[in-house]
Amino acid sequence: MTNPKFQRLALLTGLEAADALSRSKAVVFGLGGVGSWCAEALIRSGLGRLGIVDSDRVCATNINRQAQATSVTIGRFKAEVLRDRLAEIAPEAEITPFNRVFSRETAHTFGIEDADYVIDAIDSLTHKLDLIEYACSAGKTLFSSMGMAQKLDPTRLKTGDIWETSGCPLARLVRSGLRKRGFAGHFTAVYSPERLPLHAEAGSSCGSAQCFCPARTACDEDEAVEWCHSKKIINGSAVTVTATAGMILAGLVIQDVYGRYAHG
Repeated sequence: MTNPKFQRLALLTGLEAADALSRSKAVVFGLGGVGSWCAEALIRSGLGRLGIVDSDRVCATNINRQAQATSVTIGRFKAEVLRDRLAEIAPEAEITPFNRVFSRETAHTFGIEDADYVIDAIDSLTHKLDLIEYACSAGKTLFSSMGMAQKLDPTRLKTGDIWETSGCPLARLVRSGLRKRGFAGHFTAVYSPERLPLHAEAGSSCGSAQCFCPARTACDEDEAVEWCHSKKIINGSAVTVTATAGMILAGLVIQDVYGRYAHG
């Protein structure tokens, strides 16, 4: 008999697929407006093991779109706060937080090798390309989010092979970067062709002397990285779009497990 917390999903997938999901492992890279909701959806669906990766700390400006961001979690590591939140939902799940950046040098430290799924919700183009290459070369099933800023209509989100995406500036940069690296693999991307103008009159404190982001600090062997000061432009974002993208990514994992294990 399945865990009563996940019976409603098991009624859709069947017990074999539900059990397979409880034995599965995913690693979510990037715990912003997309990745944080993806991680929560996976845990609420009975995923057994989850790695959550983000080097940043919660900022007041994250509250409009990130699952772990509240008025009382500002300044804490995103990965650790989200781990605590997810542990309240499913204490039986094995949840491992990583407070560091994914890079070619750190790639082997996140447990990708024994993961079934890798979720890319990274904003930084270089690190995104590094993760895509590493996960695909390791033979992992990868689902990747493209740009979700400057969008307001969640009904325009799409899924498709990375080489078939269109209308998304980040997806274009990813395709170009992968071509330059000689990458010819395939993976599913979540993207949207919507592109709204930036209303600069609303202003942004990020990256200025009035920035709300916590300062860079060291914690054990991990280093907090605040990204706002390195961004040339601070884009607008809406939780209705970012969370929908996260839910789609989690849905891709669940559907893949269902396709592998459901019978009848």
